[in-house]
Amino acid sequence: MLEIEVDETDAYTLCRPVGELDAYTVNEFREALGGVASASRLLIDLSAVPFMDSAGLGALIGGIRRAREAGGEVAVACSRPTLTRLLHTTGFDRIVPVTETLDGAAAALADSAVE
Repeated sequence: MLEIEVDETDAYTLCRPVGELDAYTVNEFREALGGVASASRLLIDLSAVPFMDSAGLGALIGGIRRAREAGGEVAVACSRPTLTRLLHTTGFDRIVPVTETLDGAAAALADSAVE
């Protein structure tokens, strides 16, 4: 089962999936990312995702692409070493900033807004 929390702050829109991101739950995640794709600054927090397969990774990349096409900036927070390793191994961290903390990802978004 997957739950997706979406919160608006003054600085960014937060999308936080809670649960496994796999072939069974990926449609929910894809829809949630589609719903926040117009955010000028999107922070995706994967810290409550214990497992993500290639379907989840594909949905994540697709959501980031949609947000960028709409002119938005994206950063990812992930405190889970196994997921962080996956994001680094696949080169995902060269596409968007990946940090261990929400504060680090928020700072990366703030820095990108200044550039």
